[in-house]
Amino acid sequence: MDEGRNEVFADDEDGLREGVARRPITLADVAREARVGESTVSRVLRSHGSFSEKTRARVEAAVTRLGYVPNRIAGTLASTGSRLIGIVIPSLTNIVFPDLLRGATAALDQEGFQSVIAVTDYDQDREEAVVGSLLSWRPAGLIVTGLEHNPGTRRRLLASGVRVAELLDTDGPGLDIVVGYSNRAAGEASARHLAGRGYRRIGYIGHDLSKDKRAAKRYAGFREALGQAGLALAGEERVATPSSVESGRHGLASLLARVPDLDAAYFSNDDMALGGYFHCLAGGLAVPDRLALFGYNGLDVGRLMPQPLATIRTPRVEAGATAARLLCAGGPATVVDLGFELIEGATA
Repeated sequence: MDEGRNEVFADDEDGLREGVARRPITLADVAREARVGESTVSRVLRSHGSFSEKTRARVEAAVTRLGYVPNRIAGTLASTGSRLIGIVIPSLTNIVFPDLLRGATAALDQEGFQSVIAVTDYDQDREEAVVGSLLSWRPAGLIVTGLEHNPGTRRRLLASGVRVAELLDTDGPGLDIVVGYSNRAAGEASARHLAGRGYRRIGYIGHDLSKDKRAAKRYAGFREALGQAGLALAGEERVATPSSVESGRHGLASLLARVPDLDAAYFSNDDMALGGYFHCLAGGLAVPDRLALFGYNGLDVGRLMPQPLATIRTPRVEAGATAARLLCAGGPATVVDLGFELIEGATA
């Protein structure tokens, strides 16, 4: 099943036209907000010179309210017109994100831009910190993963004046450029496939949904589509560790120990589904006759399994390349839905 593509335009909730060049928040803006001189703001931010604790508190509060990020290249010999693009991803261990980087960096190289990469480990507080660090170098643009961010991250991105591309999700409003697909629709399509194949005792194995918002949207869509088919999850297992082949194997083993009569298992991604497949091989569980397995992402390793994995294939490389090209080209705010493809495979 190939979900179609579409493009739409949006305005941000503060009334600013998203994607249109915004004036960056400056030191002078912070000084006005804090009701002090620019030199005082500079001393506070550099923690150098004399100022009172009351003044420090006022300046820091103004910085937070405005989302100001100091300019680390001010006063240097750096040329005007940055050629840097910051890329913020949640993980390097999940092959999804190296694929995204491959697409983005190839497109940036063609346009003469240099990428700078930061990893958040699915921690939104860390995302706020690395976004601030990257913005302090005044990049030409920033690529981030997903649509959900801390309020502080959002303020910094909007206040920076640089173009922003949010990737791998279209379920919600974006700040500027959005490139991806509907995770919720992917979850719904997965549930409809399993229900349509006659599976009725379906379990879920996943990781921490409070950190991985896109996996949470797939989970919600999956449950909703099951309900529309008159079904409910027969059981679920949430592993505390990051998603991996090992956590998928242990997760399925734990779930089957509690709910042994499952006839299908839906995993939050292909890594975990591969681990589930290993558990079935080790335990002599016939796939899919005894237990069907369904993943997400469409990784090459799933396609090369002895029984190709039933999954949703997502365009990670294309998403990275598309976002990079849009950042380099300029233009209005836009949402590009690249769609996804359901791969029937041989495991479900």
